Amino acid sequence: MSKRFSQHCENNKQPILEQLSIHFKNCQNALEIGSGTGQHAVFFASQMPQLTWHTSDMPENHANILAWIAESPSKNITPPITFTIGQDPWPGIHADAVFTANTTHIMQPSEARQMMEIISINLPEGGVFCQYGPMNVNGRYTSDSNREFDKNLKQKGFGGLRDIEQLITWGEGMQLAARVAMPANNFLLVWQK
Repeated sequence: MSKRFSQHCENNKQPILEQLSIHFKNCQNALEIGSGTGQHAVFFASQMPQLTWHTSDMPENHANILAWIAESPSKNITPPITFTIGQDPWPGIHADAVFTANTTHIMQPSEARQMMEIISINLPEGGVFCQYGPMNVNGRYTSDSNREFDKNLKQKGFGGLRDIEQLITWGEGMQLAARVAMPANNFLLVWQK
């Protein structure tokens, strides 16, 4: 099968890795929520050999993730788990690290809230959750392009950009340890349990 390729993943993988290398350095098992094409997973697994990288997504994305994994020499990456927020229970993995990229604004607000809550419940004490994507700050867009992007998302039936303050409320039990400005008007939020 020919693999799907995301130029956005290619563009942001290095800046994200620079942050994950800091925040996941003492972790052993990382669960990626919404592995998408699988590009991030194979890249991060190859760069952080101390971690076992667990992929997850909706079943329709599994074949593509598996195609990327099949071409990766890394042995620290697992086949995708079926995990859809609001439908599936938390995977049976003791993950001390959780990562998600560009999922929060795709989810409906109720699903984004469920994701924050379920991570807070299942992350062990000392665990880390890194959340990447475009977000609003204090009820405001950080750029005109994010305003347009949010409008387009909502027109397509997606949930749209969430506000960081709202995520803090939903992530009760986790502390927002860092809010890192990233390229292309994105953030990487670092949550600790």
